[in-house]
Amino acid sequence: MPMSLLDRFITEFDVALRSLAGGAQAHRAMPTAEITSTLDAAERAHAAGLMRVNHVGEVCAQALYQSQKIVARSPETRAMLDHAAQEEMDHMAWCEERLSELGSHTSYLNPIWYAGSFGIGLLAGLAGDRWSLGFVAETEKQVEKHLNSHLETLPLADTRSRAIVDQMRRDEIDHGQSAWDAGGKPLPKPIKNAMEAISKVMTTAAYRV
Repeated sequence: MPMSLLDRFITEFDVALRSLAGGAQAHRAMPTAEITSTLDAAERAHAAGLMRVNHVGEVCAQALYQSQKIVARSPETRAMLDHAAQEEMDHMAWCEERLSELGSHTSYLNPIWYAGSFGIGLLAGLAGDRWSLGFVAETEKQVEKHLNSHLETLPLADTRSRAIVDQMRRDEIDHGQSAWDAGGKPLPKPIKNAMEAISKVMTTAAYRV
């Protein structure tokens, strides 16, 4: 029997709590790399800032996918979003663990990022499955670009963070391609530009707090 809209909201509530309160559970092992050297204080702080930004990205991803799943028209679209959301939950758990190893914390602004992303995801989902999938594809394209920049600036000695970010990048590419394959519709340029502007504000703030 198909789930009602209320049932979908209730089902996603636990995910929301884990996204905001911490304690995300990964279904895949954390990517590992041999620690080749010790990070100095400046390198550790920079790595923590970047991994906090990545964690915020995963909080936003959970909110987006949750809200889009709730209003998705087809079971196929919901299944694709659900699969991607689980891999994003892995990313969140990995980022939380790495931040703990670096002696740092997740963003204090996570409730704001989550609420805003949930609303954006609802709007994308209500526009229809093809627009919703197009939004996923464009989001993942921008995230891939952002992760590539992190791989360029993370300390070379921070092999653990680099291994996590590289696997995240691979997963995001797959999510974007899956959205296109499922019939995603390209977004208008003004929407793409707005997404980039919002992302810039978020990453700048999350790096610090």
